[in-house]
Amino acid sequence: MAPAPADELQAMLALTCTPHVGTILARQLVSTLGTATAVYEHRAELPDILPGVRPALIQALDCPAAWQRAKVETDYAAAHHIRILTLHDPAYPSRLRECDDAPLVLYTLGTANLNATRVVSIVGTRKATDYGRSLCDTFVRDLAAAVPDILIVSGLAYGIDVAAHRASLANGASTVGVLAHGLDRIYPSVHRSVAAQMTARGGGLITEFMSVTEPERQNFIQRNRIIAGMADAVVVVESAVKGGALITADIAQGYNRDCFAFPGRVGDEYSKGCNNLILGNGAALITSADDLLKAMRWDTAQAADQPVQRQLFVELTPDEERVLAILRTAGDALHINHIVVESDIPTGRLSSLLFSLEMKGLVRTLAGARYTAIG
Repeated sequence: MAPAPADELQAMLALTCTPHVGTILARQLVSTLGTATAVYEHRAELPDILPGVRPALIQALDCPAAWQRAKVETDYAAAHHIRILTLHDPAYPSRLRECDDAPLVLYTLGTANLNATRVVSIVGTRKATDYGRSLCDTFVRDLAAAVPDILIVSGLAYGIDVAAHRASLANGASTVGVLAHGLDRIYPSVHRSVAAQMTARGGGLITEFMSVTEPERQNFIQRNRIIAGMADAVVVVESAVKGGALITADIAQGYNRDCFAFPGRVGDEYSKGCNNLILGNGAALITSADDLLKAMRWDTAQAADQPVQRQLFVELTPDEERVLAILRTAGDALHINHIVVESDIPTGRLSSLLFSLEMKGLVRTLAGARYTAIG
């Protein structure tokens, strides 16, 4: 997958700000027509291509203002070193791409690898207690020591979010803040210095919202799906009975992400949400980074010194041959996300192919969802 050409990029951005076109419909349109440009070029034919399309959608797509807004945004991005990632860009978070409601477009600042080998999202209450902040500091410190290439994701909000970012910075871990507004501002403004450190030290900021977008309440709820979708695991440190962290945990479950929570003392207001989450099997209980590492099987590499009896004259499907060729050409272990990009095979399908190749004695699975060819 190559970065979108200029016209296609403009079309992608225009589609995101076209009236009556939500995220899921926009993705469906692009998936069906192949490109965002084609959606506009064939808008009159959409009722024949997609049953159920209403005349109002065709009228909405005839929207010069959306294209004008797209041009303004690309100019702003170019002037402020903002990178625009479309759904088809190799740098787009591949884990998030798997989600049906993934944004067509993301705006990013910084140099963070959004497809890091291991990604953990840390969320919690904005009214963090000393207990919660201490937990967060210790957890991130130990996680960064055990997994040097970890990417920590949170929302740059008050409380646990900013504690996670600060702990990441203090321990040399890359960290990304998912924003509920455009990249023309930082909210809350008191976190500007933290945001600046994040972008300067291998992390960054990411949002689906164009510049001049206000940090409205619904935007925070909307951005939670990005926090959940781009991670391998979501960790709730502290939460009251209701709160955005619990929404993120619920979304993570819907995305089949691993979800964990730290327990708290019975009766403590900002531990009730975590305790209820654990009690209802919405999250696994953890008390340390070591618990997470064991649960995710990131603590030890699988034994690589045990020979595998390979079959003679193994029959392979064309897709299996393609995946095996990618691994053999690499000469080193590849993360599954890298193989997804190289092969252009969806993650679910690729997992089945890799398992089949492993059973045929042609591929070895290593820690951290990495794979290598045998022989």
